[in-house]
Amino acid sequence: MQRYFLQSQFDEQQHATITGDDGKHITRVMRMAVGDNVIAVSDGEAFISTITEILENGVVIQRQEGSLTTNEMPVRVTIACGLPKGDKLDLIVQKGTELGMAGILPFEAERSIVKWDAKKGGKKVERLCKIAKEAAEQCHRTVIPEVATPSNFKQLIAQSANYDVLLFADEEDAKSGNPNRMAERLKNVKPEQTVLTVFGPEGGLSRNEADALRSAGFLPIALGPRILRTETAPLYLLSAMSYEFE
Repeated sequence: MQRYFLQSQFDEQQHATITGDDGKHITRVMRMAVGDNVIAVSDGEAFISTITEILENGVVIQRQEGSLTTNEMPVRVTIACGLPKGDKLDLIVQKGTELGMAGILPFEAERSIVKWDAKKGGKKVERLCKIAKEAAEQCHRTVIPEVATPSNFKQLIAQSANYDVLLFADEEDAKSGNPNRMAERLKNVKPEQTVLTVFGPEGGLSRNEADALRSAGFLPIALGPRILRTETAPLYLLSAMSYEFE
C-alpha cells in the first residue's frame, strides 16, 4: 500500500487533502479511484485512509480509526558528516533514512575537498530533503529525517549541546592497541536518547578536529579494524545501532 506524508493535519471529520507531486502520483501514476486505500502519515503516526474524492490536482482522503505500529528506531541518531565528494551525500541520506537515521548535519571539515556554495545550496538541500522523503515512504517510516543546511565545524560543536550522547568515529583510535569498541559505547546509550555521531570526509577528521571534539565532550569510537569509506561508516554505525536496539 502506498505511503504519503501529509502537508496538513486531518480535520475534525478526519479528512485531509493530498495535492502537489503526491496528488499527481496517486491520480496519474497509480491511477487510484474513490474507495482505494493509502497510508497517510501525520505528526509521526500512520493511518490507513480511504480516498473519498478525486480533485483536479489531488485527492481527499478519510482516516480510518487506529494508527499503525511505528517502526522508528528507539534511539534518535543524527549523523554529522564532513562534506564528501560527488553524490556520496545523496547515498548517505537515502540509505541512512532506510536504516533509521533521525537527521543529518553536513559540515565543512578541514579535509573536505568539496566547498559549499551558499548560492546553490538551497536547491541542493531541497533535493536531499526529497531523497529523504522518498526513502522514508519506501521503507514505511513515520518520520522524515531532518536535513540541515551544511555548517562549519564551530557551528557543529555549538549544536552538539542539543544531544544526550556525543560520539565521533576516530580512525586513529581504531588503530590503537586498545580501541574504544562500539559495543562498549552503546551499552551506555538508553532508549529515547538523542545521539550525535560525527564522521569525517575522505581522509577522515584532522587531529585538530578530533581534539576539539574530545574537548566538547564527544567520545571516540572505533568502527572495527578495516578503514571504511566516508559513505560507508555512517551506515555501519546505524546498522550496529539497529542490531543493538531493535
